[in-house]
This record gives sequence, structure tokens and C-alpha cells, in this order.
Amino acid sequence: MTPVVLLPGLMCDARLWGPVMGAFAGRTVLHAPLVEADTTDALAAAVLALAPPRFALAGLSMGGIVAMAILAAAPERVERLALLDTNPRAELDAVRAARAGQIARAQAGDLAGVMRDEMKPNYLAQGPGREAVLDLCMDMALALGPDVFARQSLALRDRPDRCATLSAYGGPALVLMGEEDRLCPRDRHEQMHALLVGSHFVIVPGAGHLPTLEKPLETTAALGRWLEA
Repeated sequence: MTPVVLLPGLMCDARLWGPVMGAFAGRTVLHAPLVEADTTDALAAAVLALAPPRFALAGLSMGGIVAMAILAAAPERVERLALLDTNPRAELDAVRAARAGQIARAQAGDLAGVMRDEMKPNYLAQGPGREAVLDLCMDMALALGPDVFARQSLALRDRPDRCATLSAYGGPALVLMGEEDRLCPRDRHEQMHALLVGSHFVIVPGAGHLPTLEKPLETTAALGRWLEA
């Protein structure tokens, strides 16, 4: 079976994918940390250096953005593509402008405050498991630390538009989003679905920006269908 490469979101690690690993049963899985570089192209090159010759590629949020950079660099290696709660466009000017202050605050010792005040409130839908997921997000972020936050923030700030990359790809593709995602709006996902010929578009009810953690059963099912398409 085709191996799978999984890319996490901003300040997340392999635990982001933990509840949906059932979708990949029997397959070789590479969890690729996105921690060592401050551009999406360099992060993509690092993943490609570790990845098998050909693979299924799934990325959530920042992971999806790096997945698109991988697709731009080596489309022949990507057998199928899943983009979850992400954005194919370059960063908006208002978001770019906020990055410097967030980085400075994190590197001054208040990464927890940045995550608490500016990131976490936008991540999730309301629901009974929300606080536990938020706690996990904080644990992942603090484990990675402020230097990784700075590098990832710069990579997101300076990323290029990848719409042309998506329109050139012809492999099986999944575009999935949590219905209540406020970070990556629905129009971004509809655009990716339109650009990826033959892609499937799945909206997960009751989930926000992190459906792998918020609604794992529904997300696992969608990923399983994508791998068998």
C-alpha cells in the first residue's frame, strides 16, 4: 500500500493526527515535523528528503500550505493529496502585519500568552471536548517552543499563492474543512476544490479548524475514502 506523509499545523506535532490514525492502518506513515526552516520551500525540501519516492500526502492548516509547496516542487512524487482546513493563497496584509508582534512576544517568553490570546480562540467549534483539545494544542505549542513559532510564522508570512500548482495536479484529492473553521474560510476550500480536478469536498459538521481532534470519526472516514479513491 502507498505510504502516507502527514504534515501538522502551526505549532502542532504528530498528536494532531493521533485520533485519525485508523484511516492509515496497514500503511507506512511518516509524521514530518515542520520545525527547521523559515520558508515553505525549505520546509518542503526537508520533507521530500525524508519521504519515500512516492506517497500520499495530507496536511492540515500550515501542513496543507507546506503540502502545496511539496506539490510545486515534486508533483510526480505525490500519488494523492488531502488538504484540510488550509488556504492556497498568499497571506493577507493584515495578518502579515500582526506576525512581528506575535513573534516578539513569543520570543520574550510569552508563547503561552500568544497561543492563549491570539491563536486558540480561533481554532475550535464549541462542544463538550473543546477544553481538552485546547489543552492539547497548548501542550504541543509549548513543547515546540518560541523559536519554532518564529520560523513557522515567517514561513506562513512569506508564502506564495499556490493556486496554479493546484490547477496543474491531476491525482486523487480531498479538500476537507470543519464547518465552523474561522481561520480558513469556506471560500478558500471551495476554490481548492474547483482547482483540483476530480477532488472531493467534505465539510465536517460540529468542527472548527482542527477536525482531526474535534470530530475524529467523521474525519477518519473521509481520509479512508480518500485513500481508496
